[in-house]
Amino acid sequence: MRLAFMGTPDFAVPALLALHAAGHEIVAVYSQPPRPAGRGQSVRLSPVHQAAETLGLPVRTPARLRTNEEEHAFFRALNLDAAVVAAYGLILPAAMLDAPRLGCLNIHASLLPRWRGAAPIQAAILAGDSESGVTIMRMDEGLDTGAMLLSDQIALTQTTTATTLHDALATMGARLIVTTLGQPIGPGQAQPEQGVTYAARLTREDGRIDWSRDAAALDRQIRALTPWPGTFTTLDGQVLKIGGAIPAPPPHTAAPGTILDDALTVACGEGALRITRLQRPGRGMMDADSFLRGQPVRRGTVLGS
Repeated sequence: MRLAFMGTPDFAVPALLALHAAGHEIVAVYSQPPRPAGRGQSVRLSPVHQAAETLGLPVRTPARLRTNEEEHAFFRALNLDAAVVAAYGLILPAAMLDAPRLGCLNIHASLLPRWRGAAPIQAAILAGDSESGVTIMRMDEGLDTGAMLLSDQIALTQTTTATTLHDALATMGARLIVTTLGQPIGPGQAQPEQGVTYAARLTREDGRIDWSRDAAALDRQIRALTPWPGTFTTLDGQVLKIGGAIPAPPPHTAAPGTILDDALTVACGEGALRITRLQRPGRGMMDADSFLRGQPVRRGTVLGS
């Protein structure tokens, strides 16, 4: 098929590579414009932009689309069979949604209608869902409200992290979009009205750890929000990033946030967590043993106070 591909982060790269390997004619790749990143704030191409250049595909990086009539005209002139969208980051106006012969198809990282919105991978872990998956959806002007064409699911466990789920769903999405385009594309199945939930865009403040919450919820928070936006607490007024933790079984009567032993076990509102990876300002992420050798933390110290 004659396609445009629209995506920006790492999640979208496997789908672009799979469509190219399947022999589809990708006549344009759309991605977010290059932006400053990292400590040096050097301008970097998005992962999809880099992958497209490696494949020798033309890349377009408009900063906006909604009122960009020049881009609308260019998109129509591509004479596309379909456009594939995966975590692109810009809302497509009706002029672009209606341009391809078969419409615009979205690779969404949830089992719709659950977790429409910006952060479905993290939301599924935070909520303690037993499964997640990918839905290939025919796009309309709503927020992830279009008809469903194909889906698959994956079980979530008590050790699933945002990183492992992201990678599994990126691979799944690549497989599903190739399958979708390899067969006749019908109107799809309308999403049910029941079971709709929304995954709001995450902010840094979502990563602040409230030790008065129960250990199971905090464990999900750390697994869901690492590496981005990251979880954190404070020690003696200094921000500590938390990169990993495991539930700790011994009961306690200490106040939430209290260090219970010499292994960074922390009292929660119910239960306890043992911090396994953490990072202090100006240092890299390290395991708890290495951290404690450089900065011992006494029993009874209260985090987050």
